[in-house]
Amino acid sequence: MKALTYHGRHDIRFGDVPDPAVTGPADAVVRVTAAGICGSDLHIYAGNAFSPDLGYTPGHECVGVVVETGGQVTRFKPGDRVLVPASVGCAQCRQCAAGFTARCERATSSTELCYGVGPKLQGSQAQALAVPCADVNLVHLPEDISDEAAVVLTDNAPTAWYGCRRARIQPGETVLVVGLGPVGLMAAQSAFAMGAARVLGVDLVAERRAFAAGLGVEPVEGDDVRSAIREMTAGRGPDAVVEAVGSDATIELALKAVRQAGRVSVIGVSQNKAFPFHMYLAQVKELEFAIGLCSVHYELPPLIALTRAGRITPEVMVSHRFALSEGPAAYELFAGRSDGVRKIVLDPTG
Repeated sequence: MKALTYHGRHDIRFGDVPDPAVTGPADAVVRVTAAGICGSDLHIYAGNAFSPDLGYTPGHECVGVVVETGGQVTRFKPGDRVLVPASVGCAQCRQCAAGFTARCERATSSTELCYGVGPKLQGSQAQALAVPCADVNLVHLPEDISDEAAVVLTDNAPTAWYGCRRARIQPGETVLVVGLGPVGLMAAQSAFAMGAARVLGVDLVAERRAFAAGLGVEPVEGDDVRSAIREMTAGRGPDAVVEAVGSDATIELALKAVRQAGRVSVIGVSQNKAFPFHMYLAQVKELEFAIGLCSVHYELPPLIALTRAGRITPEVMVSHRFALSEGPAAYELFAGRSDGVRKIVLDPTG
């Protein structure tokens, strides 16, 4: 089959790879109908990979149709339209049984918890994907949810919802979202769905701020972001901050911008093993700080319901569509954050 493969910094290639196969009785193979490029894929593209290996297929966002199942798979059959959650559960430990797949007690590394971050679980930017423990790691996709909305529901939307949930957003509050990529924009939608009265948004890219404004977000403008946030909140600061970038500077901004006794929730992926956390600042301000990785399975049920009811609109995140064969160009565009790019969906049939 055809797929994208990673060969080092800024080196994504399109070509032939072995067909995925059912290797165990609980597994399945899914024909991919749409795949996404996630912001965390850009870490790999930039050379900050989660595995030293090369030549594997990246990607952890896709929807498709089941084409083959092992003998022990009972919830799915060939022909079923499915969403493939980005996080992968073992189906055996207590945490996975409760839906908290990111806390899997049997996994020994991150490459076992997510597709496309190493060769152990080949990624979804391909014509087909092997899915382990299919009864746990597949989700039936209602016909009234489009492929584009479903791609966002595989990771971006659940991560955003998880971040807002851990920020404990209450009705009537003011929320700041740092980073207005797909996860940040979905965090804004999630905050409004949870009852936030105002959502402020920070991003370096003017086009993203303008798009966010169309969703009801109040963009923070100007070079002095902290002063602008204080002015927009009458000197008080937001009640909660959801950080969706993962850089040292944006996490520091979140900690400094939030109000006294406020809450900070970090969902941006940080690869800094020695972040200089401002312990004194957090203690003096009496802050609550949450950070973690989303267990997509646990967050999905309310998001599917909210999408079907029109309360959130994941599909509006998609700005560009490319054939899978154009994957290298799609990565280059996404990394450059040009042409108003927000979310790219790849079509494996092209």
